[in-house]
Amino acid sequence: MKKLMLLCLFAIGIGLVASAQGPKKRVSPKDSVAITTKSGVDIKIVYGRPFLKGREITSIVPYGKVWRTGANEATVFEINQDVTIEGKSLPAGKYSLYTIPGETTTTLIFNKLWNQWGTNYDQSNDFLRVDVPMKKNPDSVEEFTISLQKSGVVNLKWSHWNIEFKVKKG
Repeated sequence: MKKLMLLCLFAIGIGLVASAQGPKKRVSPKDSVAITTKSGVDIKIVYGRPFLKGREITSIVPYGKVWRTGANEATVFEINQDVTIEGKSLPAGKYSLYTIPGETTTTLIFNKLWNQWGTNYDQSNDFLRVDVPMKKNPDSVEEFTISLQKSGVVNLKWSHWNIEFKVKKG
């Protein structure tokens, strides 16, 4: 009985120490970018920003495989009105943004399930897929970065990758 009490006290102590440490810090910080384009479209993107940390990008994100376009939760792409992405229609709303990187072309995927963990991708919920050229950055970008321009251009940059697409008022 004495051993059981000591074991219980030990387990409670371990639990108290663990809870006192608080929530773990994200390895890939959460970030967001937002802009109103010249044509009046509000674009907001919320994403996790992974680091290369000396790794080759294709060891983290292999060509031809679906990527959550960031880290942690699915990247959220939100627009306030109907738009076209590279000429294809996308209604106002929130979407998760996935990509399938390739050596010369990347597929952008706008998925209807936006409030989910990033690796829970289900192709049956895709709303739109668009292929765009894979451009190359002259300098390597250590931390995955998304930027927006007033013209509606969205840039996804990491390592030497530069995935760019245009959002236009629908």
